[in-house]
Amino acid sequence: MTKEEELQKYMTLIEYYKEQLKALEYQFSLIQTTINDQTKAKITLEKLKGAKNDSELLLPIGGGAFINATLKNSSKVLYDVGEGVVIEKTIEDAIIKVDIRIKELQQTEEKISTMAQQIQNEATDAQNKAEIILSQNK
Repeated sequence: MTKEEELQKYMTLIEYYKEQLKALEYQFSLIQTTINDQTKAKITLEKLKGAKNDSELLLPIGGGAFINATLKNSSKVLYDVGEGVVIEKTIEDAIIKVDIRIKELQQTEEKISTMAQQIQNEATDAQNKAEIILSQNK
């Protein structure tokens, strides 16, 4: 392999690693948004725990908007279990499920961070090798 071909190989690798890092950053951002949503849901559920039936509530609906609502059943909530399926759960059970989701998301966040660090290390290695080839050509 000629030096030009080797240099081209490393430059291609560097671009490939940049694209991988960009994709991981996007995934990381989505996971952080989901963790924030789950955390808000947990806070809301915890506040509902002490509420009484027929209580007036200011209910967050997202985007900084709220609606006035009346609580009909303070002991049960509807909980999304995925694939469009919603089941009734006690508030305590829903809080436990939200906590589990948050922990799973945080574990995924850690895995993505580890992958990003490995890719960054490989990109740095490819960059160093490309610089060595360039310096030898001078």
